Amino acid sequence: MSFTAQVKDELSRVEDGCSQCPLAQLSAIMRVCGTLSFRGPGRYALRVSTETGAVARTMIKLTHEHFDLETSLTVRHSVLHQTRNYLIEIPEQDELEEDLVRLGILIPGRGLASGVPTHLLGNECCRRAFLRGAFMAGGFIADPRGDFHLEIAVTGEDLAREVTELMASFGVHARLNHRRGAYAIYLKSFDGVVSLLRVMGAQRSAQAVEYVRRVKRDKNNANRQTNADMANLRRTTEASASQLELVSRASQMPAFRSLSPALREFCALRRQNPELSLAQLGELCDPPVSKSAMYHRLLRLQAFVAEGEA
Repeated sequence: MSFTAQVKDELSRVEDGCSQCPLAQLSAIMRVCGTLSFRGPGRYALRVSTETGAVARTMIKLTHEHFDLETSLTVRHSVLHQTRNYLIEIPEQDELEEDLVRLGILIPGRGLASGVPTHLLGNECCRRAFLRGAFMAGGFIADPRGDFHLEIAVTGEDLAREVTELMASFGVHARLNHRRGAYAIYLKSFDGVVSLLRVMGAQRSAQAVEYVRRVKRDKNNANRQTNADMANLRRTTEASASQLELVSRASQMPAFRSLSPALREFCALRRQNPELSLAQLGELCDPPVSKSAMYHRLLRLQAFVAEGEA
């Protein structure tokens, strides 16, 4: 089961906050993935197509519980893609127009509504239910272990804009992209996706995403530390090789015996410990000296060699 299907299955089991929540959720499902047919004055039919069993189950359950409408379910199989498609049909019947008005899908005397059904969204729990239905109908969420993002595809600019504004009212700020005749409400940040999952009621899925984020963060931190350690080791190795060459050149000069005890100590320690940094080399001095002091000894040795080779 894909991560999207797991999230939608969890959302299908979220308990309603009030009696209006099922209507808000059902309205969103019908608006986002439904197709309304007009058969003449007051005569309509509705088809909802989805590849997710949880969405089909929720659609039929809410329709039967809250409306006295005849519905049919057809399950179609794709041999090529090894997937199922669920088609729910609500044929033309006397009660359908009134029920569509109640759901905010039709406006009496004006036809199809363009935005969200504000009369159903008076309570916060109902706004959450509408977002839940919208995601179930047109949502996709990538596996958080990969290139993570969430999007909801809807038809109609007004609906897309108002769903985005509805998300923003909960502190979730999504982008809106126009894509091939439809609109994609898009979230890419972990924080935004987790917040929306919690708003919709998918607490278990939100926890799963946060766990993956912690694992990714720890892995990235470990990788950064390893890379930093490797870079430091490379710099230390390169510096040590350069210093060893300098010590070798200095030791071949007649004036080498006249070097100060501090410089001779530097040369001896560098030869004995080619893998150590200047700071570590300074700890072996008697008495120990700082990295800065060791660096100044190195500069003095460089000056000695440059003068001797001039």
